Amino acid sequence: MAFESLTDKLQDVFKDLRSKGRLTEADVKVALKEVKMALLEADVNFKVVKQFVKSVEERAIGQDVMNGLNPGQMVIKIVNEEMTSLMGSETQELQFQPGKATTVIMMCGLQGAGKTTTTAKLAGKFKLKGKKPLLVACDIYRPAAIEQLQINGEKQQVEVFSMGTSHSPVDIAKAAMEHAEKNGNNVVILDTAGRLHIDEGMMEELQKIKQAVTVHQTLLVVDAMTGQDAVNVAKEFDEKVGIDGVILSKMDGDTRGGAALSIRAVTGKPILYIGMGEKLSDLEQFYPDRMASRILGMGDVLTLIEKASANLDIDAGKEKEMAARMKKGKFDFEDYLESMKQMRNMGGLSGILSMMPGMGSKMGDIESMIDEKQLARMEAIVLSMTPQERRNPKLLNPSRKHRIARGAGVDISVVNRFIKQFEQSQKMMKQFPGMLGGKGARKGKFRLPF
Repeated sequence: MAFESLTDKLQDVFKDLRSKGRLTEADVKVALKEVKMALLEADVNFKVVKQFVKSVEERAIGQDVMNGLNPGQMVIKIVNEEMTSLMGSETQELQFQPGKATTVIMMCGLQGAGKTTTTAKLAGKFKLKGKKPLLVACDIYRPAAIEQLQINGEKQQVEVFSMGTSHSPVDIAKAAMEHAEKNGNNVVILDTAGRLHIDEGMMEELQKIKQAVTVHQTLLVVDAMTGQDAVNVAKEFDEKVGIDGVILSKMDGDTRGGAALSIRAVTGKPILYIGMGEKLSDLEQFYPDRMASRILGMGDVLTLIEKASANLDIDAGKEKEMAARMKKGKFDFEDYLESMKQMRNMGGLSGILSMMPGMGSKMGDIESMIDEKQLARMEAIVLSMTPQERRNPKLLNPSRKHRIARGAGVDISVVNRFIKQFEQSQKMMKQFPGMLGGKGARKGKFRLPF
């Protein structure tokens, strides 16, 4: 989970602050010393940490805080505000050219940062916004780079322009612009070559592309898991080529968070997007305030709502029908499959829970309780049923259960246990119509999130 170790350490510091009725100057300094250590361990740039702690201390050691009704909470609020400010305060959007003019975006980054995958995800995002993007394969060096872009482009249903490996990246970029003009592509995204490390040849090539075609936005993709190295890469690219924004990839695997907290402060360039997984929906807009909340273990409900809105693709009629069946306790295995699909689209159960407020410090315990393999086995059991069996579980006699167990590759006892649990869930839904918004529902009462 992103920022797991940093969140846990900060949660411990805040717990101590909350436990104190009144805060002294010494209490604040002790707490901030621990915050400083936590940030340095998270691989945040030293200068950034120093300035951050100084800013928090100046605001926290004041009469308003010390004599406040809840001084511990006020210090946490200050930390949250300063962290948001550190990452850029306001969300920055990619700027498109006005009207029908074509926007040219050049993607760059080191090899292995996930640049080509991110490029295709970005094109998919623009397509959803009503744009007509064109992906351009300018990486003629890496084996299978063109093929990778074509496969990813196909997944996003976005056109890919390629001229193979025998032409220079500059000539490919020029030809792509002519193609875009003829075919009405209003966004051109150039996927350039990465290297294992920064070298002169790489920078020269990027400069030549910028000279040959008008590039409106130069975006750098960096691997979040490399921490301060990502910051150094961003600084060097900006100095030699000039970048307009940063995309942090592999954020879902970054337990420290050094890159996210340092890049803006060191380079002055905004983080535009963050990659949280493999799916298109896993490329998220970067919101500094939401990220600060995640880091501090306060959850990110707004992103969760947006993910739900984007991924819950059940039409209104089907949704009404499912709700009605649930109220009557007739939720069947087809509904179960649909629920599993929607949950997976939102990043799985652990992904959803990680965005809930107050879950930060408990995620380690919760993740150990969530057995994703077990969920996959349950799904395999349902998929081994016939459509008739899914819609009418009463058909599941012993011989059918044995067939399903063989199909799912599990023991018959696992199938029996799962079906029994399912039947119990149906009974519960029937017994508590109020939870599902039925006649017994009272205003303000808890409802199941279906």
